[in-house]
Amino acid sequence: MANSKYEYVKSFEVEDEIMFPNLIVVRVGGRHFQRFSEVHEFEKPNDEKALKLMSLCATSVLQEYPDIVFSFGFSDEYSFVFKQTTKFYQRRASKVVSIIVSFFTSVYVTKWKEFFPDKELKYPPSFHARPIVCASLEVLQEYLAWRQQHCHITNQHNTCLWELVKSGKTEKEALEILKGTQKQARNELLFQQFGINYRTLPQMFRQGSCVLKTEVEGIVKYSENGTPIKRMRKDPTTVHSKNIAGRSFWNEHQSLLKELGVFTKDVGKINSDYIRSFLFESKLMASTWIVIRIDGCHFHRFSEVHDFEKPNDEQALNLMNSCAVAVLQEFPDVVFSYGVSDEYSFVLKKDSQFCQRKASNIVSIVVSFFTSMYVMNWKAFFPQKELKYCPAFDGRAVCYPSTEILRDYLAWRQVDCHINNQYNTCFWMLVKSGKSKSEAQRALKGTQAQEKKEMLAWFGIDDYNALPAMFRQGSSVFQVHIICSSTEIPSTAFLNIAIQKKTVHDMNISRMIGKHIVAEKYWLIMPVACIARFSLALKSN
Repeated sequence: MANSKYEYVKSFEVEDEIMFPNLIVVRVGGRHFQRFSEVHEFEKPNDEKALKLMSLCATSVLQEYPDIVFSFGFSDEYSFVFKQTTKFYQRRASKVVSIIVSFFTSVYVTKWKEFFPDKELKYPPSFHARPIVCASLEVLQEYLAWRQQHCHITNQHNTCLWELVKSGKTEKEALEILKGTQKQARNELLFQQFGINYRTLPQMFRQGSCVLKTEVEGIVKYSENGTPIKRMRKDPTTVHSKNIAGRSFWNEHQSLLKELGVFTKDVGKINSDYIRSFLFESKLMASTWIVIRIDGCHFHRFSEVHDFEKPNDEQALNLMNSCAVAVLQEFPDVVFSYGVSDEYSFVLKKDSQFCQRKASNIVSIVVSFFTSMYVMNWKAFFPQKELKYCPAFDGRAVCYPSTEILRDYLAWRQVDCHINNQYNTCFWMLVKSGKSKSEAQRALKGTQAQEKKEMLAWFGIDDYNALPAMFRQGSSVFQVHIICSSTEIPSTAFLNIAIQKKTVHDMNISRMIGKHIVAEKYWLIMPVACIARFSLALKSN
């Protein structure tokens, strides 16, 4: 927003570009997936349907983002390798990581029913992600060898564990039996006690799955006489190999050679400490307010494809608000949030140690959870509309050292909300009156707030401030404690009305409902006349 007195807050945004010639890898992993697999009764030690769902998500990621040329995954983990020359989102780590984990999550939730038609998602799954910066192709080769070795060791251990449990042992007893065992001993245990030759188990379990792009011939269109016209195109393909970091596997795939390079030798003994030295992750500054801001990716197109009402779709905004409520319920360290259009800012308390303040962990988890809720809640807000493709969000973390600067950040976002909404309201009134979009843009070019108000009055909107507060002012979500005077809990709608009357004048959240003793917790969504006033209330958290 040009010439704003609050614009200085942008100077606190830190550049996180991954510099050339480093190779970019994004590793996505399930958040609390041990519990998730138990709640959803996944088969142990490997659930083939769950693994195939993960593989489909990886395939979808490669289809969606051409700069990703290879991925490897097992269990609840997938690593995505970008081509060496990628300029994807200017190589900004937070953007790259958050978009990939968001889209992966979106596909996972969207496609759940295809793999588990008889199982309902009992709660939203979410993933965390991090960037792996590989200084050379040799480092990437070692990294891939390390992840496949981890796949093998983990799967062999889990196969032994669950066979022992199925034979009558408790998990504790089984773990004690396996304590300190090596590869050969575990192979013998499986064969001698359970008649299982480990090498004959499905490759997907033992070796993990690779997704890479291969050239295939496909029909692109038909001629006037009906003859198919074919072209070569690159499609993601899932393959398995016992050594994905070996020259024989890597160098036989032209797409990998072209976009990444040649493996000149095979990996010997894997030095995990050497690989971990490249897994450095920055932490956010201590004793600062952390703000996680998420934005819809290409939501202009998304809103058109899904026929959102212009200039504001109330159901779409309420869907965003419901996701923000869920975030505050899921993460106690998030004490306040503010949203408008396809954007939401989440404020973590100043002394938060969430994810040890690791930037990529915090951003990816919040963005993934928000995405998961968005897809899961879609039908509740749009029962007559199918989700035509998977939505995704990007995110970033910014630290603000004082409450005053945090307040100015919130004010900046709300002023931006007002300016954009007033402009969009005028723009769509012009379009609905018969103007083309380009004509509407020309008519609004250089106009000031008063001129826009006069234009709206010409369209019959005499009082811009009479439009719904959610459109003009945005919405905030925060926690409030109340006790009701009656035995019935009042509805959120009632609470919204009660709060809305006092937002401008009362900074004490607990007093907004009246003089009640603090007891029950509620998460409230509300339009805010001046969101900056609420930042002072954060001091008490």
